[in-house]
Amino acid sequence: MKETLEKLWNEYLLDNCAMMDTEEERVQTKKVIALHKEAEELLTQEQKAAVERYAEALCDLDSLLARKAFLKGCEFSVSFFSQAQPKSTPF
Repeated sequence: MKETLEKLWNEYLLDNCAMMDTEEERVQTKKVIALHKEAEELLTQEQKAAVERYAEALCDLDSLLARKAFLKGCEFSVSFFSQAQPKSTPF
């Protein structure tokens, strides 16, 4: 099952969930771009490189945690639904 969930994450959800389709996502993206431009103007080349490495590390960690949350959520859902099935009652 874990292999199937990994395939689902890697081939479908990652691509489809990365699309920005809400106003909230567009607003947040514009905010990130504006803050990035502001930082670019204030920092030296060395500082920019350090901040970029830091941001990349944060993105990598966020991606790992999102994947882990997805897999754990799927495992929970399967467990929950398997326990929620009505039990047959003998007559």
